[in-house]
Amino acid sequence: MDGSVSPPESPQAWFLPNKSNLTLLLPRSNVVFNNLTSPSATRQSRRHMPAFLFSEKQKGSRMNADLLAILEYWEREKGISKDILLQAVEEALISAAKKAVGPARNLRVQIDPKNGNIRAFATLIVVEKMESKHDHISLLEAKRHHPGAALGDEVEMEVTPENFGRIASQNAKQALLQHLRKAEKQLIYSEFKDRTGDIVSGIVRRFERSDVYLDLGKFEALLPNRERVPTEEYQVGERVRCYVKAVDTGSAHGPEIILSRADPNFVIKLFKLEVSEINDGTIEVKAIAREPGYRTKLAVYSRDEKVDPVGACVGLRGQRVKNIVRELNNEKVDIIPWDPDIGNFVANALNPAKLQSINVDEERRRLNVVVDGEQLSLAIGKRGQNARLTSKLCGWHVDIEAREEKTLGFEEKVAQAVAAFANIEGITEEQATALVNSGFHTLEDMLQVDLEDLSEIPGVGEAAISILEAVKTETQRRTTPSEENEEPS
Repeated sequence: MDGSVSPPESPQAWFLPNKSNLTLLLPRSNVVFNNLTSPSATRQSRRHMPAFLFSEKQKGSRMNADLLAILEYWEREKGISKDILLQAVEEALISAAKKAVGPARNLRVQIDPKNGNIRAFATLIVVEKMESKHDHISLLEAKRHHPGAALGDEVEMEVTPENFGRIASQNAKQALLQHLRKAEKQLIYSEFKDRTGDIVSGIVRRFERSDVYLDLGKFEALLPNRERVPTEEYQVGERVRCYVKAVDTGSAHGPEIILSRADPNFVIKLFKLEVSEINDGTIEVKAIAREPGYRTKLAVYSRDEKVDPVGACVGLRGQRVKNIVRELNNEKVDIIPWDPDIGNFVANALNPAKLQSINVDEERRRLNVVVDGEQLSLAIGKRGQNARLTSKLCGWHVDIEAREEKTLGFEEKVAQAVAAFANIEGITEEQATALVNSGFHTLEDMLQVDLEDLSEIPGVGEAAISILEAVKTETQRRTTPSEENEEPS
């Protein structure tokens, strides 16, 4: 197999050493990349390989082309530099050697290209009396391996411990996977640090408790439970659009893409994508208040007097806002014209409720809104939602109360009726009291009574005729337009 073979998917590779070879095995595949010293690679490509992959005799001509193919695949698919991965392999093998051998001086690792054995070498100083076994070697021991060695010379000695190949291979595997994850996390930060505020589309891959993990292609992103809409449920394999809220660098696993569907800015971004006037700045979103999954209030303002901000956001036949509501899974969206006057702004926000009066307390930033009794439930909304969102939208505390209707007592009603009759010319206060006590409270009541019955009322008697005449005259006066209001003939 030459270096032109493309590795299969899931390039999570590990080294599997044995006595005859060092193979690179890819999981979920029957392909095994053997012969780490394939002669098919070029001298130019060899410069990217670490020196420990070659023996001294073959440094000029032979290299691990298959390993290079794997790393090039990672570089192409994941965007991770090949040099970073090669450095990771080298560091892993040296780290394994240090753990197994100890703090040896100038430690290096070499893979035998013929049989795949991994060996460790240290450069030691020839001394007469050894003080440190990790740094020194006795002159007698040095001469056994290097006959020409002298005191003060530096000689390279093999310090390979037992079963070192297996340990080094495991370390190389772990280091590669760790560097892969680390490099991917770094790529996440570099690519998404400037994309905060964008909308991305991903596929639901898995759930961890109530958190949702989405596949964005090269990267994986997190939709935390706190950023989910309470009324929404997701299925594995479902495509979901989300708002990039942040790139969290404080995670123990490195930078992490945090998504949201509950953030109010998600709605603003949807309007920017749907309404061209918002995107080009003609219409400005002044404020927003949202209860995810239930209702959103959006205050808009037009810099161009010829452009209706509400109409532009709604669109022809409501098509623009319908597209946004569909994306929000039928969440209600109220689009409100913004007004610099706080009273008018609150009146717009509470529409369609009809307000009787608004009292503004500038110092405490409180608004006292008075409505009719039948309008109270409409102004407050279901479970106080309308009042709550209005308060968030304007940034003031809003109190809504019903107008008090004064209820007159019995004596007050009697006195009021007596005064009404006594004000009629020809009826005295005593006669008016007698009429009210007999059950006559209005002029209409008096017009329906017979003269004979009226004369039998105590306190009225013979005055019945004059009283009826006075009532008829007053009724006629009230129903006939005054001369000054009549049109000239």
